[in-house]
Amino acid sequence: MTMAAERMKNEPRIEPKEILEGIVEWIEIESPSHDAKAVNVMVDKVEGQFRDLGLDLERTPGRDGFGDILEAKTPAGWSTGQGKGILVLAHLDTVHPLGMKEKELKIRREGDSVFGPGIYDMKSGGYIAYYALRHLIRQGKKTRLPVTFLFIPEEEVGSPTSRARIEEAAKGHKYALVMEPGRDGDKVVTSRKGVGRFTLTARGRAAHAGVRHEDGRSAILEIARQIVRIEEKTDYARGITCNVGLIRGGSGVNVTPAECSIDVDLRVPSMQLAEEMTHWFLNLEPIGKEVELIVEGGMNRPPYQKDAGITDLFQKAQAIYREIGKELNDVPLTGGGSDGNFTAALGIPTLDGLGADGKGAHAVTEQIYYSSLEPRTYLCARLLETLE
Repeated sequence: MTMAAERMKNEPRIEPKEILEGIVEWIEIESPSHDAKAVNVMVDKVEGQFRDLGLDLERTPGRDGFGDILEAKTPAGWSTGQGKGILVLAHLDTVHPLGMKEKELKIRREGDSVFGPGIYDMKSGGYIAYYALRHLIRQGKKTRLPVTFLFIPEEEVGSPTSRARIEEAAKGHKYALVMEPGRDGDKVVTSRKGVGRFTLTARGRAAHAGVRHEDGRSAILEIARQIVRIEEKTDYARGITCNVGLIRGGSGVNVTPAECSIDVDLRVPSMQLAEEMTHWFLNLEPIGKEVELIVEGGMNRPPYQKDAGITDLFQKAQAIYREIGKELNDVPLTGGGSDGNFTAALGIPTLDGLGADGKGAHAVTEQIYYSSLEPRTYLCARLLETLE
């Protein structure tokens, strides 16, 4: 055997079996967004793994009932270049309540599919980012730019306590890589709709439903009329969707309801439409007489629009994927939001959906495809290695 062949034989390889073992360790730790203690067990795990890689760590205590934010940076002098670097974003929370791994979403492998709570959205992506850096270190390689990994504890509920930290970090970086799940085969995300959240509360007047019905002013009736008005604003041609997802109201079946409220989800593809729809919502007026209507809310995530910088970054990723004989594509504009919305809105070239391919996000069928682990890890590792 030649020296070159011996060297290739001993060179560290991306091992999908090893990657899966690490992912399973992460999904064994269930971490629903609103359970700060459970999320922080996950933060403990990731913090220890990045400490073992020699990264500089900063852990910010959680607030408002959410878990901690974890930041891990490659140390000074570790990269071959200087200046603004690469921000890698991942979240450690999931939508699934505790106990799902013993119930509807048992951790298991069936052929190419591997199931488990949060495995697709998005613990596999977070672990792939960790493994990619570890793979470079094992090879004795360095990145050309400094790298910051930011692990978020409450992305699934809109990143309310971490948005400012994400935006602050993004301003100091040249690129953002978001490890949300891959889509539909060899595809990544280069654009997302903006997300709005609005709450409408109607206040009427209570009355006995049988004896003095005419004295009442039904808050539920007012909200019912508003629901029809809101749902009719959905316009697929313009990319606008309005969804009334939650409703609360009334105090008894024999009482004219004095109060009722709804929560509305808005998705729009551009800032122009975000401003238009926000203005429309905040200026809604009552339909019924002697009823008060209160509207609160706004845009939770700005639109993430594919621009020249994102196109250039995507083309770099395509070139890397061709190194392993595969073609990388991007999905059409998606309605789902992510922390990539924040970085893209700041003008930071952002590539999203870099995690494992699979399906069933937020469902009891949540799964990743084992066959996607090696190519996705290769793509992430080479992006970290080559971006400059």
